[in-house]
Order: sequence, then C-alpha cells, then structure tokens
Amino acid sequence: MPPRDNPTARQVRLGGELRKLREQAGMTAREAAGLISTDQAKISHIEAGRIGVGEERIRRLAGFYACDDTALIDALCAISREHRGQFWWDDYRGVLAPGFLNIAELEHHARYMRCLQSLTMPGLLQIREYARALFEGVFPKLSENEVEARVEHRMLRQGVLDRENPPKFDVVIHEAGLRMRPGGRKVARAQMERLLEETERPAVTVRVIPFAAEQFVEVTQTVLYAGGVVPQLDTVHIDAPFRGVHLHAMADLNRYRMQLDFAEEVGLDPDESRSFIHHIARDL
Repeated sequence: MPPRDNPTARQVRLGGELRKLREQAGMTAREAAGLISTDQAKISHIEAGRIGVGEERIRRLAGFYACDDTALIDALCAISREHRGQFWWDDYRGVLAPGFLNIAELEHHARYMRCLQSLTMPGLLQIREYARALFEGVFPKLSENEVEARVEHRMLRQGVLDRENPPKFDVVIHEAGLRMRPGGRKVARAQMERLLEETERPAVTVRVIPFAAEQFVEVTQTVLYAGGVVPQLDTVHIDAPFRGVHLHAMADLNRYRMQLDFAEEVGLDPDESRSFIHHIARDL
C-alpha cells in the first residue's frame, strides 16, 4: 500500500507518539525496523502517519521500547483501528480542506474541552445564521457551495454536545466577542439567546472576561484545549488565519493550560457571566 498523501491529524499523532516512545528508549529507526522485520523507510513512514500500523505491531514495538503504560498503548491501538469512512466528517473529504475534518475529529474524541474566544462565539455554540455570516465575510469571497458546506459541517460538529455523555466544555469569551454583530442586530440577538440556552447544559460552562477586567489576558488567538483519553494525547488547537494548528508538545500544553487557568480566574463566575450576557442581549 502506497504512503498516504494527506494523513489526518490523528494518524500523524499516532505515529508521533510511537516516535516519542522509540526516542525515549534510545533506539534508532533502523533498530526499530529490525525488531519488527521491516525497513527503516517504513518506520519513518509509520512515525509520520503516512503508513498505517496494526495493533499487533504497536504492542510489539511498545514491548521493545519497554513502555509499560498500558492506558497509553491501548489508546494508540484504538486509533490504529479507526478507518476512513467510519465517521460523519469523512463525507466532507475532498469537499472541505483537511483542517475542517481535523477539528471535527479532535472534538469527537475529546474527553473534555476548554476554549478561549476573543471576537466570535465558539463554533460548537453558534447558530446557523451567525456561522453563515462569518463564512460570508471571508476574503477572498467563498462560493455559495463552499459557504453552505462549511455551515453544514459546523452544525454537525455541534452534535458532540448532544451525546448522552458529552465532553465537559468550559468556555471563556471576551466581552468583545459578545458585542460583535456578524449578520446584524437580529442575528446577534438570536446568537445571544442561544448562548444563554447553552449555559443551562450541565456539561457547558461559560465565563466572560469584561472590558473592565484589570488583569490583562492574551486573547488574540482562539485557543481550544482538547483532553485526550490519556493525558499524553491532549492537544491544543490554535485557530490561525490560514489553517488550524495542532500542538501537543508538553511545553505547549503547559503554556496553554496556564493561559486558560488565568483566563478563568480573571473572568466572571458562571452566574455573573450569564447575567452579563443577558444584559448585552437585552440591549440589542
């Protein structure tokens, strides 16, 4: 089977974790290849996510690397059993850019999520009209088909919060994001009402950082922290101008955990935030 041209972020992550285990064991790719009777090039492709690897080989490699973290190995094996066409977002392969599929995949597998928003509502809490206004404001202008595909994809992503046991979703929104009006006053009012409804979900917590907050919080980037089934698979998604970026180096995870902790500390508590949102909605 030829190497994948466009592995998913999750396939790349599986390979990257195997590479970490090999490097921690002090083994070269050539030595790892010899352990499973393959060649160095194939090990490189596996560790880059360009070639799949089965559960049996993952467990053999883990044994060779003296990794006794059974929870991590089980999680990696679970990733290896996933296949194209298994999840709803696969229907958008070739329709939307890979980044759209990767964020849906990340949210689907997250055990919990924390996000920091500056100028817009979180995608998981947006109404259709609000999402459409955002995509229609992209430059260069998108075709109507592209806009519609992005809106439908965003609406389907929200199903993660409708599951029987949804992931905990902690949101911090800056007041600037509450006062922006994509689509106009009517859409903004409907979006505020939706946000208030979402605060009633047991799994959703919303905090607001008001303009009056005296402690500065870096909010120029939209940050999503997705907790994995094991801590080693935690991921930070940064919403960059041209594509989303996934970070999972320990230093990055620590940095953004601290940023989110501080943002929650500076923000209003959930009850105060709800009153604050209601006040803004009333003035629309």
